[in-house]
Amino acid sequence: MTTTDPTRATARNATAPQPGAAADPPTRLGLLGRLGVLAAGRLRLVAVLWLALVAGLGAFAPQVTSALAGAGWQANGSESVQVRDLARAHFGGNASSALQVVVAADRPVDDPSVRAVVDRATVLLRADSRIAEVIPPQSGVTISPDGRTAILLAGARADTNDMVRAADDPKGPLAALSGGGVEVSATGASVLWSDFNKANHDAMIKSEMLSWPVTLAILVLAFGSLVAAGLPLLLTLAGLAASAGALVLLNHVTPTSVWAMNFAMMFALALGIDYALFLVVRFRAALARHGDGRRAVGETMDTAGKAVLLSGATVLVSLSAVMLVPAPAFRSMALGIMLAVAFVLAATLTLLPAVLGRLGHRVNAAAPPWTRRNADRAGASTAFTSWGQRLWRHPLRYGLPALLVLIALAAPIAGLRTAMPSITVVPEDSSARTGYTAVQQAFGRGAPGMLQIVTPTAAADATAAALAGDPGIAAVMPARHADDGSALTLLQAMPAVDPSDPHLADTVDHLRGTLPDDAKVGGAAVENLDLQATLDAKTPLVLGVVLGLGFLLLVLALQAPLAALLGTATSLLATAAAFGAARLIFQDGHGSGFLGFTPQGFLDGWAPVFFFAMIFAIAMDYTVFLLASAKEHYEKTRDPRQAVVGALGHSGRVIFAAAAVMVAVFFTFALSGPLPPKEMGIVLGLAVLLDAALVRLVLLPVLLRLTGHAAWWSPRWLRRVLPDVRFSHD
Repeated sequence: MTTTDPTRATARNATAPQPGAAADPPTRLGLLGRLGVLAAGRLRLVAVLWLALVAGLGAFAPQVTSALAGAGWQANGSESVQVRDLARAHFGGNASSALQVVVAADRPVDDPSVRAVVDRATVLLRADSRIAEVIPPQSGVTISPDGRTAILLAGARADTNDMVRAADDPKGPLAALSGGGVEVSATGASVLWSDFNKANHDAMIKSEMLSWPVTLAILVLAFGSLVAAGLPLLLTLAGLAASAGALVLLNHVTPTSVWAMNFAMMFALALGIDYALFLVVRFRAALARHGDGRRAVGETMDTAGKAVLLSGATVLVSLSAVMLVPAPAFRSMALGIMLAVAFVLAATLTLLPAVLGRLGHRVNAAAPPWTRRNADRAGASTAFTSWGQRLWRHPLRYGLPALLVLIALAAPIAGLRTAMPSITVVPEDSSARTGYTAVQQAFGRGAPGMLQIVTPTAAADATAAALAGDPGIAAVMPARHADDGSALTLLQAMPAVDPSDPHLADTVDHLRGTLPDDAKVGGAAVENLDLQATLDAKTPLVLGVVLGLGFLLLVLALQAPLAALLGTATSLLATAAAFGAARLIFQDGHGSGFLGFTPQGFLDGWAPVFFFAMIFAIAMDYTVFLLASAKEHYEKTRDPRQAVVGALGHSGRVIFAAAAVMVAVFFTFALSGPLPPKEMGIVLGLAVLLDAALVRLVLLPVLLRLTGHAAWWSPRWLRRVLPDVRFSHD
């Protein structure tokens, strides 16, 4: 029998319940506690509502991989995007999104057998309604100087996303035309994104399949029960099915990147595990004290539920900052993750308490014996409680080395370089890369990155002369005048360097400064440069918004400015350390042989913005769990020591287990062939590892130890302004 304070029991007119007996939930519950008790008593209603939601949205889920957009890697409003739109509208679709079909032969292309291949390719392309005009090979323009390579240009009638889909379909039939000394390859920006998406999607699916056995093993060890280990899968499946269907519907409103689903799956699994583990651990402790499932659910939601809600809000805020970048792919990926987080959070706050209330003591079914030995009567981990006591006694012995390691790893970030990825990110045997290589060998190094310049016809001669005199331009193609009365002219210029060469940016900047005022410079390679420039310009804003809003949310919840500042600063330090390590690996190439990739000499351009938001969201997830638990113990005892030791005892196991799952999931991406998923997996995996092992379980508790009562102090004016949020349960 558990004991109850007589005064409180009399006030509530209740007696301490016997284990397994029914008991009225406590009356002093907050909103989340009452929601949990309500859900626990109405499992059937909650389950029916969730089944209806999942079935309704899940009906659209099978379309997710085919319906979502494949492009969107552009800076909206940039000069290069304007050029692409003008070229598509006024020059037969001869824009950067047009398809290029390269026919390379061991004999002249005017040979009848080669001409027959070109004719069959032309018929195949013209049969697609998304293709505008098909321009045959032209001598001196799209026939190589040696006469053995020809390029068919298939203009873009559709938008960039539909052109990526248009590139998916003909690659196989075109490749089937190869043979007899003739090789046919589709290439160009649309084909590149098609191959890029497929290679990386396949790699991510492979990595996710490899990570599942490890994830399940860690879940059983962490939850200590086969029944409890299935709960995060329940949340993940509900969140994923709902978010997948929602993404398909969202795609009808605005183009949504196919990558949104991949990232949504990762975050749904990661947060589903985090939230379920945190609530189940607290539910077990409350159940051991009260013996009644509904009362235990109410207490769990009144304490840990608030931390989960705050964590979810912090994750959503961090990712929402990515919406400041005017690039459709980034915005839709962030939106996809936010949808998954919202659904998982909703399931955690409604479906999970309903299931826990019904399970009661059966949540411990099939529990291995070590779970009983490693937890005290209050549900705290004895191992992490002991670790907290050790940190309290010797803060500098453990805190200083952790700080030095993080600073040492963060230092290389000063020399970090970023750029958009080169052709090497797609497999060597892909259609885009095969065609790219053939064009480069036949026409010159800069041929795959042809610049497109749209100018008023009146200034066409001056523009052509300026292009011909620019040292960064190797050749200028004959001008093409619009035949729709728009008085525009399209000029194409071949740069002297490879499209991924940093000097191309200098050439583009010089042209934009010297060409006639109304001339606009674009092309696929220039679109990458404009996107990179936009990312560089927006990165400080995104980082500032993420840090600022994260700090404000912590202040709102904790009402302790110093604790909020420590949590935010340590999250930033862990993120900086991850990017410093990424520079050593992916820019400088340390360990590239072991990991199986060729360094590009830079980190992919989207990493600072997108990875930062993702890493900071995960780091703040752990921060909220630790600080909310510490605040709860401080509210009860007003003892900084109890706050630190109690927080580690009650949340250390959650942080450790959840981090282990995420590290295992992310590091499996290091096994992927293509570089982008490898880069993402290692950067995110290192970030989680450093954050959990050195920050949340060492450095942040040490800082709370050193600051003592000051960490939880709040000025009177701030307490009057902020709502009274308490994590302790009366």
